[in-house]
This record gives sequence, C-alpha cells and structure tokens, in this order.
Amino acid sequence: MNTATHSNNVVDSQAPPATVPVREATFSSEEAGVYQSVSRAAVASVVLGVLGLSAFSIWLLVALPLLGVVLALIALRGFQKFPEELLGKPLAVAGLTLCGLTCVFAPAYHRYVYLTEVPEGYTRVDFASLKSKLGEPDVPPSDALALDGKQVFIKGYIHPTSMDTMLAKRFVLVPDLGTCCFGGQPPLTHMIEVSLTGDQHAQKSYRRQRLAGTLHVNPYMKPVDGLTGVFYQLQADILK
Repeated sequence: MNTATHSNNVVDSQAPPATVPVREATFSSEEAGVYQSVSRAAVASVVLGVLGLSAFSIWLLVALPLLGVVLALIALRGFQKFPEELLGKPLAVAGLTLCGLTCVFAPAYHRYVYLTEVPEGYTRVDFASLKSKLGEPDVPPSDALALDGKQVFIKGYIHPTSMDTMLAKRFVLVPDLGTCCFGGQPPLTHMIEVSLTGDQHAQKSYRRQRLAGTLHVNPYMKPVDGLTGVFYQLQADILK
C-alpha cells in the first residue's frame, strides 16, 4: 500500500505542468506612445478647394485649386510614409477631388463663356487696340480710328468717380481693377464714355461689365465731369 502510493507520487511529480493560455497584449497608438496629428496639407487642400470655387468667376484664381491639388498629393504621400502618425486622409481625398474638378471645369466654363458671349452682329474689341503705344502721344492709334462707327463688344470696369448715384445711364469704362478700385486719372486712351440706350441702368460695382454697342472715336478730346476727358464713346445697346 505504501509502495503504490509512493509510485503515484513519483509519477505526479514528473508530469509536465499544465499550460495556461497567454493573451497577447494589444496597445493603441496612444498606449504605444505614438504621437498622432492631423495633416496640415490635407486641411489646406480642402480650404483651397472651397476658396478655389471663385475661379468660376475670376479665371486667374484657378491657381488656388491647382495649389490645392499639390497639397492633397503631398498629404496622401505623407499618409503612405507615416500611416500611424498622421490623421485626416479623408480630408486629403476630398480636397483632391474638389480641387481637381475645379481645375477641369472652371477653365472649360470660361472657355464656353468666351466663345458664346459676343452677341450676333458685334465684333470683339479689347482695350489693347484702343490704348496708345508706350512712349507715343496719348491719342487714339490708327487701329482705334478704324473702329469708328463699328458695332463692338468690349469688357471693362466702371470708373468709381464717373457715377454719382448707385444707378446711372452714363459712366466711364476702364480696362482694369487698378484704375477702377483706386480711382485717379487714367490715360485718355484707357477710358470709354458709355451711354446706355433704352431702360438700361448700370449699377455701381467692381464687377467686370460686358457691353455691346456702337463705338465712336473722336479726333478731339471730349470733356467729362470728374475726369480730363475722353476720345471714345460707346452707345451701348446691351449691358451684361
């Protein structure tokens, strides 16, 4: 009896210990000490995408969504290199999509407007053909004299001192925002006195105006209130 008990004790002492399943430890990024931050490039691409929608009004602002595309691509590359440290990948994708679509459709829209904005029977003219050449007297050049009596389409801005009220049938058109916004006396060949026909009225605005009508080129300067005078007069049938 004692011998059997001793044998059993020997066998038990030589048996392998019971194994206990070990649970693998899992750590979050914070527990592992990894610092996470939102990608600034991703955020900036979304901001530029929203601001870039103004490119549909001013085509030069298409530079904003172009920059947004670059920043979105930089952000996506950062997510590939540092997947644990950077957050905000959906922002980069949204910024890339918005900026990319604007870069495609804004120039297409402006191209469409350019091809369709001139009314039938009118010829597109710009201020470059009306301005005197650098270093020459500020009088109408030969190209401008040839436009006398022609039906033309031209775009420009309302000079701020040429309108005393918010609505007017007569004003002076200038070629750029610099002259429009800051006033002053533009060169004589940079101004057109506009008279609107019918019941049309122009509204004081810094928006670019589109006009169509009959252009008259005077060989002598015509005085204008608030300005030295003008050589060009436009009897406008259409104001857009």
